[in-house]
Amino acid sequence: MDVRWAFVLPFVLPMSDFAQTDPLPRSSPEAQGISPAAILSFIDRAEADVDAIHGFMLLRHGHVVAEGWWAPYGPERVHELHSLSKSFTSTAIGFAVDEGLVDLDRTVVSFFPDKAPEDAGEHLLSLRVRQLLNMTTGQEESVDFNGGEDWIAAFLASDFPHKPGTHWVYNSSASFMLSAIVQQVTGQTVFDYLTPRLFEPLGIEGARWEENPQGINAGGWGLFARTRDIAALGQFYLQRGAWQGRQLLSRTWVEEATRKQASNGCEPESDWDQGYGYQFWMCRHGLYRGDGAFGQFCIVFPEQDAVLAITSGTGDMAAVMNTAWDTLLPAMEADVPLAEDRALNEALKSRLAGLTLPVQSGAATSPLMEQVGGRIYRIADNPMGITGASLVDEGESQVLVLETSSGRHRFPAGHGSWLESISTFSPRGPAQAAASYGWLDEQTWVITGYLVETAYRNTAVLRFDGDAIEIAMEQNVGFGDEGFPLLTGRMAAE
Repeated sequence: MDVRWAFVLPFVLPMSDFAQTDPLPRSSPEAQGISPAAILSFIDRAEADVDAIHGFMLLRHGHVVAEGWWAPYGPERVHELHSLSKSFTSTAIGFAVDEGLVDLDRTVVSFFPDKAPEDAGEHLLSLRVRQLLNMTTGQEESVDFNGGEDWIAAFLASDFPHKPGTHWVYNSSASFMLSAIVQQVTGQTVFDYLTPRLFEPLGIEGARWEENPQGINAGGWGLFARTRDIAALGQFYLQRGAWQGRQLLSRTWVEEATRKQASNGCEPESDWDQGYGYQFWMCRHGLYRGDGAFGQFCIVFPEQDAVLAITSGTGDMAAVMNTAWDTLLPAMEADVPLAEDRALNEALKSRLAGLTLPVQSGAATSPLMEQVGGRIYRIADNPMGITGASLVDEGESQVLVLETSSGRHRFPAGHGSWLESISTFSPRGPAQAAASYGWLDEQTWVITGYLVETAYRNTAVLRFDGDAIEIAMEQNVGFGDEGFPLLTGRMAAE
């Protein structure tokens, strides 16, 4: 391991130096040259075409002109950013370059000489930090890390059939290696390294970042942060690394990171084929972005001096961007303040204050509850390990209870509203959740629940037929297509 150094740098300033003014001041849209009608149109299109945006913030000229969250999501909740984490990891590399700790032309194996395979080929030996950043590592695919294995060694032991710099492929394992390099040269995780340099100055609070079994931040994924924090990162890049009058990150790094460093396709109408920077995507219309699975976006509009931050749970990320291009981009063609329209402003404020994802439809109760309420159903063998299920009426809520070898897991749900709870069913451990329920008919009960720090919505449909039960479950988005098995069971004897 490298010696762990501590650095005291002139631009790593105490929080008090940044607390004099609100780093993200609010403004009316018109004062920044945007009509509220365009933002209302964006919301209309988002609700009609996207399933579903969870929250957004729109900034222009450094001012927040609109912000809204669809309940049960909210401004203070962190949200899993998936691959948008990569843009934060790239920022950490930028700081390390500025501090002389990392040279982009240094070979990757030189950071980890004890991890390289004995038969390392010329392609691996020539792989440089720069090619991790722009995803031209020479690999055919991202390395799929498993369990507790040494991720660094697994990456270096993978195949490199192409000469680095000649073949682009989207590669989250390359982003992990960037995180590992930061930790190797600083003795700190990317999260800890960024805290005084980026998070504290920009007012990013309450964030967290998943680590691998060796205690290294995942780098390419795993960061949880607020919508506001995404917006702050975008504004920081829009200002070319300056913040409240201080140049925290060099302009050179920002300009290099956010321009095309590698070609990634040739479809002119695709926002995934416009080129790739240093963990940033180029977009159509002269824009660039960081993005993550299921609709997590940090979109920077350089010519319009604007930033759009979005958190979502959608399988159609293109629909999110197209919604912004069609509604917001044309509204920023003029760069002069507009006359304020009081009625439109009030309509926008009312709309933003009342945003909510649809609660589960259906009746509050069923005559069948007298027969099935509180009764335990023994569930047939299934891959999920669920052995029992019951439905309990608790007056203000109804609760689905699932039994596994790890215990009883409760899913309380409100009727006509979102009821918050802590889910113990998540493989990651306890997770914040919110759910609503409804009886579709006398024999069919449905619960819809969100893990509200993530993109995930889960639905369970319980169908009662005599002493039999069927439970069908589905999830809105995911990385696989295996789905959930249909669960069947019988009422246990009292």
